[in-house]
Amino acid sequence: MRIIAGTAGSIPLKVPPSLTRPTADRVREAVFSVLGDRTAGARVLDLFAGSGSLGLEALSRGASEATFVESHGPACTIIGENLRKTLLTGANIQRRDVFSFLATAPAGRYDLVFADPPYARDEATLARYTALLTLPALAATLVPDGIFVLESGADTALPETPYWEIVREKTYGGTRVSYLAPIPAPPFPA
Repeated sequence: MRIIAGTAGSIPLKVPPSLTRPTADRVREAVFSVLGDRTAGARVLDLFAGSGSLGLEALSRGASEATFVESHGPACTIIGENLRKTLLTGANIQRRDVFSFLATAPAGRYDLVFADPPYARDEATLARYTALLTLPALAATLVPDGIFVLESGADTALPETPYWEIVREKTYGGTRVSYLAPIPAPPFPA
């Protein structure tokens, strides 16, 4: 696994042992191709960060900052090692549960949010997908024209939610990438 493009392009990345499933190079390349110029200057949030490959790719392609949220200590250590190896700056690693981070995350802070949670292979994991997508705090972290990029198993049906509109989806082998935009809140009655 490596950084695909940008200032740290071609630099290999370390991957945490078996507890994580890093985003494949070809999937990452496709995601950033879809995002195009949106990455330049962006403030990025990488949830369930694992090796940090999505946030690192964004920094390499010109994002101004990236916050990596990962609860697994060894994975956080790997993110730090990858940051030192790539010489990328503007990073903040949060060793926290994603849900507790989102409960206190600032509103309107991020231009791009990436989430690559464990694939929903059982009811408990599927319930976490539903909880994530129906959490108002997640949508609130984005600027109004921000994009949420969610990676899931190709066979995982995403729940409907009042907070997100799926603007694009693409499947790559066993991986589905969904690009979601926050649905604006209805105007408050006067």
